[in-house]
Amino acid sequence: IVFGHGLGIGWLSPTLTKIQGPDSPLTFRVNIDEVSWLGSMIGLGSLCGNLVIASLLERTGRKFCIHLIALPYAFLWFLIYFAKNIYFLYAARFLCGFTGGSAYAVLPIFISEIADNNIRGALASMLMLSLNFGILAGYIFSTYLDYHVVPLVVGVLPIAYFLGTLMVPESAPYLVKTNRLNEAKKSLSYYKNLKEDSADQRDKFEELRLAVLSQQMNNTGFTYKDLITKPALKGFGAAGVLIMANEFSNLFSFLNYMSDILAKSGSIMDVNTCTIIIGIVQIFGAYTSTIYVDIVGRRLLMLISSLGMGIGCIAFGCFTYFGEIYDLSDHMWIPLVLMILIIYLGNIGLIGLLFVVIVEVYPAKIRSFATSLSVMGMSILVFVTLKIFPLLMHFWGISATMWFSSAFCILAFIYFAFLLPETKGKSMVE
Repeated sequence: IVFGHGLGIGWLSPTLTKIQGPDSPLTFRVNIDEVSWLGSMIGLGSLCGNLVIASLLERTGRKFCIHLIALPYAFLWFLIYFAKNIYFLYAARFLCGFTGGSAYAVLPIFISEIADNNIRGALASMLMLSLNFGILAGYIFSTYLDYHVVPLVVGVLPIAYFLGTLMVPESAPYLVKTNRLNEAKKSLSYYKNLKEDSADQRDKFEELRLAVLSQQMNNTGFTYKDLITKPALKGFGAAGVLIMANEFSNLFSFLNYMSDILAKSGSIMDVNTCTIIIGIVQIFGAYTSTIYVDIVGRRLLMLISSLGMGIGCIAFGCFTYFGEIYDLSDHMWIPLVLMILIIYLGNIGLIGLLFVVIVEVYPAKIRSFATSLSVMGMSILVFVTLKIFPLLMHFWGISATMWFSSAFCILAFIYFAFLLPETKGKSMVE
């Protein structure tokens, strides 16, 4: 489903070029203000998706929420195919955001509950790897396929996803919490590859049961005081800085408006081809984080990512600034190279490890609530940044916009260097 969400994100960038041109496949034109709303609606959808899943997560379980995501994802492609006016596309982008907001609320928690400590980071970071594969597919499909063919091709994904998740058991920790112990034993055996009724299974299950019991004994009523303890505030601080850096570095905006950015930078290659190249680079970046997250740790990758992105955005802004003053026509390959560097470094940390770190920095007692709260905040910022980014490009120009992005990357680097805790190798209880 994360791959499908990425496909919905990647679909927009090349499609904007098509629907704003004279040969638009649609019966209506799209102006710059509508483009900004079209980009930003994904943020509102993400916020609503997170609110819905947050209200259901502990009541109905992780598995039900995972099933539920298939419905809005299927409907969004229906709206794209039958779009009669801009509001159809607004609704489709809203549902794309709803799908992502729902997935990001439930999947990191679900993965943290089923994965072993030594692979938890790598497994969770595969969410971003799947997202990047989806974005690349979206770039390719919307570049080379007809507008009305893409929904027909992609429509099979929600059906396959729903059928596939029918076979996925509920997480053992949730089953223990709801006192469904026999189901919890079977789930533990499934995810840990243990033989039922073996000594190893009994030991693992007893360890899990005691850990959940200890957590429940500490959860003697959820109050606002639990949110202002020192560990909780540290968690909110780390997650807040990470989300601010992720959004105001404009990484997500780059992905949504990549074709426009490269066109305004004067890139010599076809902008949609450049966009596909960027999509491939994203995959390498996310794969790098997947390999090294449990080897070198989260903190080092975050430091490299934020500093490298900051330098790259400064260089990109300087090139476009001096390109307006001097003749740099012999060096128009530089914008693509710099964007490749920015996107690669963003994916090894700020994007690739976003949800890994957010889930791990919170105390167990408030983890579900705080993670949902963080994703809600991120969704609001997604809406804000995607709404203002094309306007910043229009009124400030590309150079000032890139320097604005670099400032947040450098500030994040300073925070990560001195205050971000390392969570590599620690259990979710720790």
